[in-house]
Order: sequence, then C-alpha cells, then structure tokens
Amino acid sequence: MHKLGVFLLGSIFLVSVISCDSKQVYDEYKSIPNAWAKDSVVKFEIKNIDSLQTYNLFFNVRNNSDYKYNNLFLISKMQFPNGKQITDTLEYEMAYPNGDFMGTGAGEVKENKLWYKENVRFLEDGAYTVTLEQAMRENGEVEGIKNLEGILEIGFRVEKTTN
Repeated sequence: MHKLGVFLLGSIFLVSVISCDSKQVYDEYKSIPNAWAKDSVVKFEIKNIDSLQTYNLFFNVRNNSDYKYNNLFLISKMQFPNGKQITDTLEYEMAYPNGDFMGTGAGEVKENKLWYKENVRFLEDGAYTVTLEQAMRENGEVEGIKNLEGILEIGFRVEKTTN
C-alpha cells in the first residue's frame, strides 16, 4: 500500500510539473565549457513552428560566482528560412547594486530567463536559426573579453503567448 501511495504522489507531481509548462514550444541549452570565448557562437535551430501562433522568445543564462560582472552584453542573430537576418545587440542586468546575482536557484548557480522578443510570428516555412555571441568588454577597453568566465550554459526558449 505504501509503494502505491508513493507512486501516485510521484505521478501527480510529474503531471503538475509538465502541465505548468504548457506554453513551452522549444527549450534547449548549450553548455559553455570552461569559459565563453569571444569567437564562440552558440547556435539554436527551430523547425516546424506554427505560423498562426504568436510567441515570446527568451535567452536563459546559467552563471556561477566566477562571473564577475553586473551585466551581460550579447549579440544575437536570427536567420529566417529565406536568408534574411536580424541582428540585435542586447544588454541584461545580472546582479543587483549590492553585487548579489539576480535569477533563481539556490547556492552558487543562478538561472536568468531574459526577454529577447515578444509576440513574434514565424511566418515562413522552414528552419529558423538563432545565434548568440558574448560581447563583453572591460571598462575603457576597446578589445572584447577573450574568455568570459562564469557562464555555464546558454539556453533559448520559445513560449506560446496567452492571447
């Protein structure tokens, strides 16, 4: 009887977790080994997406205490199936003024869900490619940081909007 109760509780928990994320259409992470090199491009490919639905797009960043900055600069590119490309330079706050990291997670690793674009429609058939590069610089320096430490994973997430 006890095993059945544990199984039922586990099943209920699993169903509730899955149903809470019903907006998710695409969610993928890429690991950043050691440090994020300036010339390293993180790439995501989205296929077979409903052209009638609108979506919100997010970048997810997992960092640890080796990340020594208050913000994060990224260069994103979205390439459409027809070859058109949109490039954005983005800045996100990663820490509060007192130096504590923003985001969720207990302990050293924090996860930040960062807005990229909202109410997007993917009107063309085919694969869309989203790439990210880090664009961090030290204050007063022209050259970018060659190896950005403290970023563990980069994710890209597509969610259905709730219209």
